[in-house]
Amino acid sequence: MQKKLTITIAENVYNDLYAVIGKRKISKFIENLIKPHIVGDNLSLAYQEMAQDAQREIEACQWTEGLIHNDFS
Repeated sequence: MQKKLTITIAENVYNDLYAVIGKRKISKFIENLIKPHIVGDNLSLAYQEMAQDAQREIEACQWTEGLIHNDFS
């Protein structure tokens, strides 16, 4: 379900947004910008899914071990 949201922005910003994004695409554009910044209930599920990816876990472990054993001298 979608909800209507009214926002206020400067006219020149709107005009540029309209020119670049196009008619009837601004809402989706803004939604896609905002979505990654909102932490929802799915965060725990996302961590569980990442932990079940064995290859990813191996690569992450190798990367962190490389950081610990890296000689910066």
